[in-house]
Amino acid sequence: MTRLETLEKNLRSVLGDDIKLSCALGELSLETPAESWVEVCTTLRDHADLRFETCIDLCGVDYSAWRAPTFQPDPSLFPHRYAVVLHLTSLTHNWRLRVRTFVPNDDFPTLPTLFDVWPTVNWFEREAFDLFGVVFENHPDLRRILTDYGFIGHPFRKDFPISGYVEMRYDTEQQRVIYQPVTIEPREITPRVVREDDYGVGR
Repeated sequence: MTRLETLEKNLRSVLGDDIKLSCALGELSLETPAESWVEVCTTLRDHADLRFETCIDLCGVDYSAWRAPTFQPDPSLFPHRYAVVLHLTSLTHNWRLRVRTFVPNDDFPTLPTLFDVWPTVNWFEREAFDLFGVVFENHPDLRRILTDYGFIGHPFRKDFPISGYVEMRYDTEQQRVIYQPVTIEPREITPRVVREDDYGVGR
């Protein structure tokens, strides 16, 4: 039995045969409901047959483009617009696991924090909050981490404009930084490709 097969067997034994598991690129992915988020993650960390002691990454995902009218997947695959994805490592067993949950309420996505499970998620959750607007309940210090304190919106959302909503500059008269509406004219840039007639021939 391979290491991956052993991990799958252990996951099903601990969490139940009806869990949602998939395999891609040599790594297992587990999907769990938002209401079981903390409970499942705590089990993944503490159970002797799993022992995922380390969370190496947490990020947000915006699936709104996948749910657009031009793309019609099975609705059960993308029940909500936003998801949170974890990447876990077991130092004890030397294996990895990807865990995903869809965050309820597209208008105000909220999920319990995992700070008490893996304190390393502190800055990861702040990043997901800053860039995607996912609010992590009971996080000890949920502030923006990459954008400015007065920043408006969440720049990794698919509907956030590339040029942003506001721009900042230093005003010499007021002697301070000021914010103002974006003045960049939207334009489409088509790259020009210049090649010799015999490009790639006989070289």
